[in-house]
Amino acid sequence: MLDTKDFNFFETQNSFDFKGFLLKIISYWKWFLLSLVIAFTIAYNVNIRKEKVFGMESLIVVEDQNNPLFTSNTSLIFNWGGTSDKVQTIITTLKSRSHNEFVVDKLQYYIQYFKEGKYFYQDAYGETPFVVAIDKTKGQLFGRLIKIKFISPTQYELSVDFEETSTATLMHYADLSVSEYNVREQAFKKVYQINESVALPFLNLKLLLQPDAINYENSEYFIRFDDFNQVVAAYKGIDVSADAKALSVVRLQLEGSNKKRLVEYLNVTVDMLRKNELNRKNLFAINTISFIDSTLVQMEDQIKDAEGELKEFRKGKNIFELEEGGGGVLTEKLSGYDVEKDELGRKVSYLNLLKSYLDKSTDYSKLPAPTVAGIEDPNIISNVSKLIGLSTERSKMAYSVKSKGMFSDFDREMAAIKSVLLENIASSKAALNIDLSIVNKNIRLAEGQASLLPEQKQEHLKITRKYNLKDKIYSTFLEKRSEAEIVKASNISDINFLDRAKDVGGGLRGPKTSVNYILALLFGFLIPLILVFIIALLDNNINGVEDIQKLTKIPVIGVVGKKSTENNLAVFEKPKSPLAESFRAIRSSLQFLYKKQQKQGAKILMITSSVSGEGKTFCSINLATVFALSEKKTVIVGLDLRKPRIFGDFNIDNITGVVNYLIGQKTVDDIIQPTHIPYLDVISSGPIPPNPSELLMGDAMAELIEELKLKYDYIILDTPPVGLVSDALELSRFCDATLYVTRQGFTKKGMLGVVNEKHKRGELHNISIVFNGYQNKPKYGYGYGYGYGAYGEGYHDEEADVKGWQKIIKKLKK
Repeated sequence: MLDTKDFNFFETQNSFDFKGFLLKIISYWKWFLLSLVIAFTIAYNVNIRKEKVFGMESLIVVEDQNNPLFTSNTSLIFNWGGTSDKVQTIITTLKSRSHNEFVVDKLQYYIQYFKEGKYFYQDAYGETPFVVAIDKTKGQLFGRLIKIKFISPTQYELSVDFEETSTATLMHYADLSVSEYNVREQAFKKVYQINESVALPFLNLKLLLQPDAINYENSEYFIRFDDFNQVVAAYKGIDVSADAKALSVVRLQLEGSNKKRLVEYLNVTVDMLRKNELNRKNLFAINTISFIDSTLVQMEDQIKDAEGELKEFRKGKNIFELEEGGGGVLTEKLSGYDVEKDELGRKVSYLNLLKSYLDKSTDYSKLPAPTVAGIEDPNIISNVSKLIGLSTERSKMAYSVKSKGMFSDFDREMAAIKSVLLENIASSKAALNIDLSIVNKNIRLAEGQASLLPEQKQEHLKITRKYNLKDKIYSTFLEKRSEAEIVKASNISDINFLDRAKDVGGGLRGPKTSVNYILALLFGFLIPLILVFIIALLDNNINGVEDIQKLTKIPVIGVVGKKSTENNLAVFEKPKSPLAESFRAIRSSLQFLYKKQQKQGAKILMITSSVSGEGKTFCSINLATVFALSEKKTVIVGLDLRKPRIFGDFNIDNITGVVNYLIGQKTVDDIIQPTHIPYLDVISSGPIPPNPSELLMGDAMAELIEELKLKYDYIILDTPPVGLVSDALELSRFCDATLYVTRQGFTKKGMLGVVNEKHKRGELHNISIVFNGYQNKPKYGYGYGYGYGAYGEGYHDEEADVKGWQKIIKKLKK
């Protein structure tokens, strides 16, 4: 029996064969190339078909811009609550729905302008020679492209394709209501003059030419009316963030396909914010001016009456006589007391009004400044300004914020300020009442002195006091109004641009072409790699000697490469080829085996395999050829009685053969057929019998073997596959050695289990394995294939799969 150590050509590898897997990957290079080409083609088409995305940004700074004209007497302030609160308020405002609604409505960004590109409609905002002016109260065709083609410098053709719809949706931008229009024709087309009003049931607009429009004749553009709320929602996504290092600096960023649209939106949204902030900042002064104006209107009649009464009293009287005797001094003293009393009274009245307002009202945005009543308490002034600011902000957010939690925060803060303010009012009133009692006491003393004057002088004093009081109050209010106007005119916004948004080139944010190509490279390589891995994982074929050594202890006697000839006579046609050398190596190993067994005389070698298609006949012919080339008389006996085929390569017939001898029709000499190869004869199987197994089991088979031993040095038995039929097992008793042929990429690993079992039971002895069809790559395709009827897999030869230019040459040869 053969010993494994005699033919241990390869070391067993129990670990993962990374080299083999790498070679398998390389063998599928066409898959990888095709996958990469497809992936890069997809990436390229995605890149050229996707609209470019640009990013624009602007920087603003938030500061405390205190009015330099503010004095202790002009404390008309608007308090945001500190710079950090301003920044957060501004960020919230810029992202609020109400603010963006104002900006979108002002810019009319719900009107889209397009021009047709190669792969998509491009945003042509700012590039069209015209703008569209619409009537917001009337319906506009919603969500459909409206084509505008200029046919002359003064005319354009307006067309709409309604496709196959029966109704169209109309949008009324005045109140954002929607209506339906019953389509009467599938396509509308009409020529209009520029600046001519388009009044249609589904469209109401006017086309206005841009001042710098040139060379627009025959050009085509498209407009589309989009949903207002969706456009606002898109711009609410503006990226607004405070700088990490300078908290008063706010960065605004916006992305889109049209840089002019982005630049305009960023600048307009900040300009509108600055305007609103300044208006809120001036709200204190505006409320004060409004209060003073209403008061002055009432006082004008009163001062006119007082002035008329004084003139009427003085008519015909000597003024110097009325004022002498201390009358003028008392008048001046009492007038001073009256003004002081009025100031204190106005302060108390304002505080009472303020307390009543705080107790009964919830909107404090229209409160006049405390300084209009002469109140200079910084606590009251500051808290009133905070209350006005919070109330104004809350009123504005009522249109954009739906979160009740945020309103609760505002209400809690205003309630806290109101509580403090009520305490300030109480303490201020107590102090004012003390001052008022002192003034009243002084007035009573002065009036007591005046009562000693003559009656006429007393009357003059009374009328003069009344007039002086009204005149002083009127002058004071005029002064306060002037101060408020100065404050309003000199106020500046706390929000200023550091960098206005501007298109200076660049700004491209997408599509990320490099990323797409990297992904194409990754997936283009990964997908075939996974497929190759799955193929390798599911591959149950024997692909190398290592696989054989892992599955069986039967030694490998030789490795045979893939044939390159048209027929099976590879050794004879190319005796110096590597393939011929591999068969010579097997011959040497067999001779060493026979020598070790001290075998004399004729040697019988049986060649079998698991199933058809593994190259059993190919190995039989070429192994017999190498024996014959060494001038040893050799005969190949075709014992595959079910599917005879060995005769075809030698151009001999299969009329008579083994079957004829076994049934007694022919002698040995009658069935032996010489070949064109010296020292090599062939005995074909002959006619197909109905009972091949029984014939091979008979005594005639033993007699045939004995007669052949007398004539030949080597007898090669070409038997049926041992995995399909039992014929080879019946013949093994005549053999000195058995070669079991396996084929790379064809023989299933499970087949070796069958051979192991038969070898273990002694049904196959002195067995060695020939590894056939070996190629130093893991992708296999061979020219063997058999058709074996009902026994199993195909048991007939198939022609090698020739591809490419070799296939063309082969056809030309035929």
